[in-house]
Amino acid sequence: MSKLYIDIGSTYFKVKDDELIEQYFRNFDRNILDDVKQKCAKKIEKYKKEDIFICSSANGGLSTLIIGLTNSYSLKFATNIAYNSGINIIDTILYPNLKDYAVPTELIDVVIVVGGVDDIENTFQEDLFFYIENLNYSNILYAGTKKDRDKFEKALPNIKILQNIITDKLQVNEKELKSYLTNLYQADIMGKEDIKDLYQITANQIYSTPYIVNQTMPILHQYFKDVVDPFILVDIGGATTDIHYSTDLVEDNMVLDGGYDRLVFKKLGVYKSRDSLVFSAKKNEFVYELLNFLNVTENILEEHSSEATKILMKLSIFLVLFKVSSKHEEYINLKLDRLKSIVFTGGITKILKKNDIEEVLEFLYKKIFALNSVPLVVVDTNYEIWTLGGVR
Repeated sequence: MSKLYIDIGSTYFKVKDDELIEQYFRNFDRNILDDVKQKCAKKIEKYKKEDIFICSSANGGLSTLIIGLTNSYSLKFATNIAYNSGINIIDTILYPNLKDYAVPTELIDVVIVVGGVDDIENTFQEDLFFYIENLNYSNILYAGTKKDRDKFEKALPNIKILQNIITDKLQVNEKELKSYLTNLYQADIMGKEDIKDLYQITANQIYSTPYIVNQTMPILHQYFKDVVDPFILVDIGGATTDIHYSTDLVEDNMVLDGGYDRLVFKKLGVYKSRDSLVFSAKKNEFVYELLNFLNVTENILEEHSSEATKILMKLSIFLVLFKVSSKHEEYINLKLDRLKSIVFTGGITKILKKNDIEEVLEFLYKKIFALNSVPLVVVDTNYEIWTLGGVR
């Protein structure tokens, strides 16, 4: 029996009806349900609620602040776990230097405190609780030494206590924190009033789009014959850019379980995050060389034209891969030199051609990485990968 698939993005929503996939620019003067109904009423009427499947990436992820005892263990482990859970880290704080950090003014979705092995106590003192009291946050998690749990529960009654992410052998114990963060991300999507309204037209669970896309990773070869292991999938949309990858590709891998994970870059979208994308581009030391390679001047960054949009999409590809390379230390480093292929999906597949993407990779791999070979580019031209991981 045929099914109707709907993906709600930050800028567009996509609908797959049988084999046809259509994309609609969202009307932000309407709530999502009304917009979908207004544009796709005839399609929706054809299906029972049980045969309509919906996913959403409209919120782009959760902002997170991590406070850790050491750079080499607690902060490093927690950052790795958070990125693997699709979390956006706005800052990390080294607890011994707490007095040097200004209190963030924006609302933080999740605060994570980590540090110490289980037989150590009094790792954290009153200065930390005073700092936290001045934060504006929605959730706070503690995943540090067992012997300080009572102190945190007494000082912060709303705190969620999780297993310590550091074992007595100084190895990472990621399962509980990763699971909790993933569930928070899912709950955040479900908590959006516009998203909850969509249950009026579906009887199925609404999942996050990145979760659905991750389900396709082990089976992608079945649908795209050119995909060769090892590969990554890059999803560039209006508000965010996501990378889906095998954990085997992580440099200095600390994740004990195999499988596929995802990194989200909330400020590298082409439409909704355009200004932050341009800002990131201007800060990168190689971007002006890339613009010259693409035969355009830096003035293109200030333009609002179809050509400027294409250049921004090319820059987003360059920036996101640069950020996970060994040339950049802020994020997880992926073994990009091992890749045989890179799959591209998302909004860029409607504008950039395969040769446009190849041009960027040629510059990145040969000019920046000084490598001779470039991964094969596979483009999801029909923009259908998000439909492959759902219930079929």
